[in-house]
Amino acid sequence: MTNGHLDIIGRAARLYDHVVVAVLINKSKAGMFSVEERMDMLREATSSYGNVAVESFHGLLVDFCRDRDIPVIVKGLRAVSDFDYELQMAQMNHSLAGVETLFMSTNPASSFLSSSLVKEVATWGGDVSHLVPSFVLKRMSEKLSGS
Repeated sequence: MTNGHLDIIGRAARLYDHVVVAVLINKSKAGMFSVEERMDMLREATSSYGNVAVESFHGLLVDFCRDRDIPVIVKGLRAVSDFDYELQMAQMNHSLAGVETLFMSTNPASSFLSSSLVKEVATWGGDVSHLVPSFVLKRMSEKLSGS
């Protein structure tokens, strides 16, 4: 989770009465943190919002939305390359279940961020303290040091 993610979640929380942050369970992708750890960090990061819930899912996001009567998916866009891919995804989701997609442009201060880039920089000892919440930095440091 980066500060870019939190920016989009916070802005969505101001627009909607209820926001669900959906965490994909993807067994083929080896992340730094387990799904449970990622969900715990997201809950900690969003605890000041009374209208944000964190849930996990597997399969298609659109099925998760349909099963929970979630009418809108909010996505942050960093660059034109994001838009090309996300537009196709939004059109597919709408055709499958009528779920709309709201695109939010990222804050310019975090437009270059991606979780994988932050992880790579941290792995090589780079300073990512300004890119992630302090408790995420602490947990990343612990993982990388083997603690």
